[in-house]
Amino acid sequence: MLLARTLPLLLLASLSLASASAQVIEFESGGLIYQTLTRNGLTVMFAQLPSHIREYSVVQVAVSNGSSKPVILKMEDFTWVRADGNTMRPSAPRYVVQEFLEKAGRNEVVRLVSAYEQGLYGMKNLRSTSGYEQRRLSALAEVNSAKLKAAAAASAIAFVSTKLAPGETTDGALFLVTNNKPLGSGKLRVLTNGSLFDFNLTEEQPLKHPGKSDSH
Repeated sequence: MLLARTLPLLLLASLSLASASAQVIEFESGGLIYQTLTRNGLTVMFAQLPSHIREYSVVQVAVSNGSSKPVILKMEDFTWVRADGNTMRPSAPRYVVQEFLEKAGRNEVVRLVSAYEQGLYGMKNLRSTSGYEQRRLSALAEVNSAKLKAAAAASAIAFVSTKLAPGETTDGALFLVTNNKPLGSGKLRVLTNGSLFDFNLTEEQPLKHPGKSDSH
């Protein structure tokens, strides 16, 4: 019984130690500040988008499978850990899309899509095989009205569960309910396929506009 209770703790401790030994790399792309970490051939990168939409703060993530085995990624693999230790899961895409369909204005969606694409397309070495671009083309081909296009855009951006074969890459947005407040300091934790990824965020990381003030 003691061994059964101890094993999960030892596993978490070993994952934390392994994660700590890996180096988190920070870089800028498309005006966004990214952090990236590779464990067991799997590379995870993330950046916080600069604007809120409705009650959500939005985090862009991309995952590349450089291992020799297929991996399954789920939205449940991602957790936001606040500075006070409380945790928060991303909202399910179906709820986000429904809210966009009912409440979001066109300008809000355009702002979100523009920020997302600016960061994504700025990463010249990232060629997503099952991410936003593929979902966007599929979703927009099926709708005509402006209102439905807003929901389709949100649906395309939202991170969804997927299976990545070796060499494949996906991307998507996590919607975290912060009631229109800054995400603040905390940690994005990704526990997937036996690997633990921890990314620390100490402050808001807005888009950088060279030559322009933050008020613009």
